[in-house]
Amino acid sequence: MDDNKLGAAGTTETGRLAGEDVEARPKRKSAVREYVEAIGVAVILALVIRALVVQAFTIPSGSMMDTLLVGDYILVNKFLYGAELPLVEWRVPGLRHPRRGDIVVFKYPQDERRDFIKRIIGTPGDRIQIKGRTVLVNGTPLTEPYTKFADPAWSRSGGETYCGYSYGCDATTVPPDSYFVMGDNRDNSQDSRYWGFVRRDKIKGKAFLIYWSWDGDRHWLRWWRLARYIP
Repeated sequence: MDDNKLGAAGTTETGRLAGEDVEARPKRKSAVREYVEAIGVAVILALVIRALVVQAFTIPSGSMMDTLLVGDYILVNKFLYGAELPLVEWRVPGLRHPRRGDIVVFKYPQDERRDFIKRIIGTPGDRIQIKGRTVLVNGTPLTEPYTKFADPAWSRSGGETYCGYSYGCDATTVPPDSYFVMGDNRDNSQDSRYWGFVRRDKIKGKAFLIYWSWDGDRHWLRWWRLARYIP
């Protein structure tokens, strides 16, 4: 039988519609191209999340002990205060302003290429004064169960009457859009007592989670600190 002969239904015996052009099937993407595109999308999403939502940091020093230890890996919420958009001087509106007690990551005022982490002690308009180991905020002693001091007790000469800081020995008012920050490890922290205030626009975000913790001296994982919430 002739292969080109039409059947009763108007088709050739090969099943092709008579007189109809055959459409070429679209070529499938190669596996390599699919992987490259998937990786590209993942990288873009990661960059957006890092810039606007959350960023990971490592604790390199003991200034926030015992709240944060050397070798802790933390996540910082950038969305809470409003993240700064890359390459432009504009900040996404945040959910709230930084508060006293928040542990924040910020650009070090004396070298903005470096990031510091401290606890907010004074907010705009607060009057801060330091008397020995006591911090007064607007004349009221601040309750600080998280602080750590050198052991044995009070190592500096003069004890409770000593004050050798550049800021805070006398009652100091925190300027508008600025914050007074201190490390929890008070005798081992370079903070607002020495170099002054942190501007609001230099704060990157609030620390909220320890997701990994490695003891570099003992070379072991501090598993009990994993997934620990930072209030």
